[in-house]
Amino acid sequence: MNYLKHRAAAPATINCFILTVSDTRTSETDTSGRAVRNGLIKNGHNIVGYKLVPDDPVQIEEVIQKQIANSEVQVILTTGGTGITSRDSTFEIVNKLLTKKLDGFGELFRVLSFQEIGAAAMLSRATAGTVNHTAIFVLPGSEPAVQLALTKLIVPELGHVVQQMNR
Repeated sequence: MNYLKHRAAAPATINCFILTVSDTRTSETDTSGRAVRNGLIKNGHNIVGYKLVPDDPVQIEEVIQKQIANSEVQVILTTGGTGITSRDSTFEIVNKLLTKKLDGFGELFRVLSFQEIGAAAMLSRATAGTVNHTAIFVLPGSEPAVQLALTKLIVPELGHVVQQMNR
């Protein structure tokens, strides 16, 4: 079966959980989390939950583990904590949990980012993968970066990712 047949067999609606990691944003100022929500809903996906936590490894892991255990959640999308500051820890938490990594996601994201922002794209540690039957996408906290990842990478393949993950 080629990728077009896989896409045709993929579910059109995916249940997603959004996690924003930030020491400075509130639910009112979380433009990146809102961009994820709006982009997914606009494309027919369901938002089954949302949480905003500080850049605290314990809290990040607790939320992610809870959502991995939630059979309703098919995909977790995180925003924030992918940089290289001392407080950025989302990458480390998710990376240690992943059972299968989608290295191509981070690679493609950085290529696309490079086309928009130049060499600063190398500072992003955006990543993706799966834990059992849950896909996780780790996005930067920048709203333009979230828009880029959603429109160019995630939305076009979300159903396909879930379909393949559950085979």
